[in-house]
Amino acid sequence: MSMDAGQQALQTQMRSARRSVMLLAAVQAVLGSAAPIAISSGSLAGYQLLSDDKTLATAPITGFNVGTACGAVLIAILSRSLGRRSAFMLGCLIGAMGGALATIALFRGDFWMFAVALLLIGTCAGFTQKIRFAAADASPSHYKPRAISWILGAGIVSAVLGPQVVIFAKDLLAPVTFAGTFLAIIPLCLLPLILLAFLRLPSTGSASTGAASLPARPLKEIVLTQRFMTGMICGIGTYALMTFVMTGAPLAMVIGCGFPTEMAALGIQWHVLAMFGPSFFTGALITRFGAERIVAAGLFIMMACAVVAHMGVELWNFWGALVLLGIGWNFGFIGSTSIVASSYRPHEADKVQGFHDIILFGTVALSSFSSGKVFVTWGWSFINLVIWPVTIVCLALLLALALKKRSPAST
Repeated sequence: MSMDAGQQALQTQMRSARRSVMLLAAVQAVLGSAAPIAISSGSLAGYQLLSDDKTLATAPITGFNVGTACGAVLIAILSRSLGRRSAFMLGCLIGAMGGALATIALFRGDFWMFAVALLLIGTCAGFTQKIRFAAADASPSHYKPRAISWILGAGIVSAVLGPQVVIFAKDLLAPVTFAGTFLAIIPLCLLPLILLAFLRLPSTGSASTGAASLPARPLKEIVLTQRFMTGMICGIGTYALMTFVMTGAPLAMVIGCGFPTEMAALGIQWHVLAMFGPSFFTGALITRFGAERIVAAGLFIMMACAVVAHMGVELWNFWGALVLLGIGWNFGFIGSTSIVASSYRPHEADKVQGFHDIILFGTVALSSFSSGKVFVTWGWSFINLVIWPVTIVCLALLLALALKKRSPAST
């Protein structure tokens, strides 16, 4: 009888987890479309607003990534005081404010107001990044990789929706280019509020009550473990490389090679599709082969991206490299997130995730800012050279972690 009760409780928990994951995936799909809009249009809009120092063209994208880092910290704090659902709702409102401010900035021709607007949109993106952790924390341990994959898989909708908004709304408020694009961010940020009203998340730690009975460890003790450090560094390396190359790609295509803006937007669309498309089976691959091997596969795919980019500057080179970059990010980042998520106890989640994401997106902000300067100073080829040392370091860390797991002294 007790076994039947236990099975019934497990089934109830799984139904609740699946419902929460599906709602969060829907929120991710709509709210996440703001990111490809900002990334594919931000540097180009910034470039047209500048009259002198064009190396600052990617500063709005840097503002976006700084905002993402700030949002990661802010939601970690607000999740404790307001709860995650209310925190996500606040993030939606911040994103809508950013879209409105960006539209005003473009009409005024104010570059730095535009950068601040993208910081607000990035703050919303920082809140959105918490969705993958919320889905994992609401799920039993065996369902966590699949939950993360479903959340990131929802990015397929974002991949299609975001760039299509850029293409169809770019001249909607002509003669102010891109004003219509950023105006469209407002409804995209407000619609998820309806979905969030139906969300019921368990309190942190309820998905794994046994671990919650153990005392919370100091943050320093957790982040200095080899497993956490490997997961975080590989996640940072994967995400920073993706941002560095992706931010420079529209500039290289439009400014460097003279391709139309629509071709750059479609390139970003294929890139974002490649980022999120594999997510539906990445979780199953992690369950079968282990997170470390999937991260390593992602890093090797990023190396292939560098090879294709170095082969030439035809349209297929750019699109092919961006697709490989997206797939490599998917394997590398989902795998790294799984490694990080397995390094802490449920009731330690908020402080560890907040620390992880501010380091992650702080580094990503630096990579996006440097991308424009590197492109203007040394060109597209040098941007892709950076892939090699970063991937080699990450592979070395994964190898060290694998050797430790095989060691008889490891537990």
